Amino acid sequence: MTGTTTIEIDSSVFKGSIPVPTGLFIDGKWVDPVEPDMIDIINPGILLDFSSLYLINAISLHSDRQEDRCGGSWFLQGCGHRSQGRGKGSKRGKLLTRLADLLERDIDQLAALESINTGKPLAFAKARDMARTIECIRYFGGWADKVHGKTIESNENKLAYTRHEPYGVVGQIIPWNSPILMMSWKVGPALATGNCIVLKPSEMTPLTALKFAELIVEAGFPPGVVNVVTGYGMTVGQAISEHMQISKVAFTGSTLVGRKILEASARSNLKVVTLELGGKSPTVIFDDCNLDQTIKWATQAMYGNMGQSCVAGSRIFVQEGIYPQFIEKFTAMVKDLGQATGDPFAPTTRHGPQASQVQFDRIMGYIASGKESGATVHIGGNRHGTEGYFIQPTIFTDCTPDMKIVKEEIFGPVAVVLKFKTEEEVIEAANATDYGLSACVFSENVGRALRVAHAFESGSTFVNSAQLIEASIPFGGYKASGIGREQGEYALETYTQVKAVHVNIGLVI
Repeated sequence: MTGTTTIEIDSSVFKGSIPVPTGLFIDGKWVDPVEPDMIDIINPGILLDFSSLYLINAISLHSDRQEDRCGGSWFLQGCGHRSQGRGKGSKRGKLLTRLADLLERDIDQLAALESINTGKPLAFAKARDMARTIECIRYFGGWADKVHGKTIESNENKLAYTRHEPYGVVGQIIPWNSPILMMSWKVGPALATGNCIVLKPSEMTPLTALKFAELIVEAGFPPGVVNVVTGYGMTVGQAISEHMQISKVAFTGSTLVGRKILEASARSNLKVVTLELGGKSPTVIFDDCNLDQTIKWATQAMYGNMGQSCVAGSRIFVQEGIYPQFIEKFTAMVKDLGQATGDPFAPTTRHGPQASQVQFDRIMGYIASGKESGATVHIGGNRHGTEGYFIQPTIFTDCTPDMKIVKEEIFGPVAVVLKFKTEEEVIEAANATDYGLSACVFSENVGRALRVAHAFESGSTFVNSAQLIEASIPFGGYKASGIGREQGEYALETYTQVKAVHVNIGLVI
């Protein structure tokens, strides 16, 4: 079962054979599952008939028999209760920096795997996902020897200080839309703070995680520090969430699954949980904005990664004074994007396919709902071509707040545009959602732009820009968009627990 599958790519921008390991990566080795199963990994840009198929081993492992045969816990083989150890931050930093260098060396291969597995254009995968992945790992490499506590003045007879200690074993569950980038957001701070990892990639898009595991070995991390287990959420993901010897879980995905992970934690050992969940992000455009720049940002915010982004600016509020001009120019830009739809490996492609048949069907269902509820399909609204999971970039107008397409996260290339009059009105409308992940405001009036940015109920707000996410800046959500923060110094706090040490140096009783 363990071995390597070779993915052949022959395009004008990338040619080559990429070997990808096909087992479970546990304790620094590739091992067979006790109960093997296979998951079909497909290229979403080519097929609906499965004429081109990549197979890797994937496992539904969680069973009494599986755990018995692994000495009590397959998760913790080679990982145990141990962390990487205290006092070795500089070593961890060097390993993370070395890992970043290896990612940079193999950037073309990893971008190609990400593109062929998710359907995102290769240029986007390389310039955005891979560049940010490398930045993130390198950033947390710099933090590894700077994680420390404080000395706290109490009185002359007492010394008190704090230690920031790793949890030991942490579970990490990453999504299918940007797998290697989301993996770096979790792996970086966890390793910098001295934890060991059991990581589950999405069963749909595991290729870069499996390749990443090879680089973990090459970088020199000790066996068992990073373990990669492929499989389904209902088995592997649930088992990670419930396992008594995993002290913390980090998850990126849907709000529905996030709730289940919280419930599993409550039923088991009350493990610490951080969640980065869904969004229905507002983009608020005032009539004094730089319209040409605003339309470029709004297009990028909405249609990047084919709308398969938790921070997609899918609710676009436009002040009535510039509504006609905005619609005219926005339509032209989206139409141009639609004409750049095609093979993710073509150099001219800017809009690729959705990642799966399930996602394709879900988005088309939302488009049908929008039509049925009385919204106007201003542009798009149909499948693109006859092969692959391509959907035209779509704009709905004549929308009302009660419509499903306005209220729910579509996770596809579907924007709804709504008109507003006043600042107070649009703030209320923007915040009228269960989500609170991201928001954008466009105005040349600095005072108003900042007022609105501060009024948004969201973890990130962008002024005259969109999705300028950086490794040094925290990211996370309000309300149903999540718990905790990733990225930046704030992420380190979610992978350490604080111990207070009280030392008596003179008190006699």
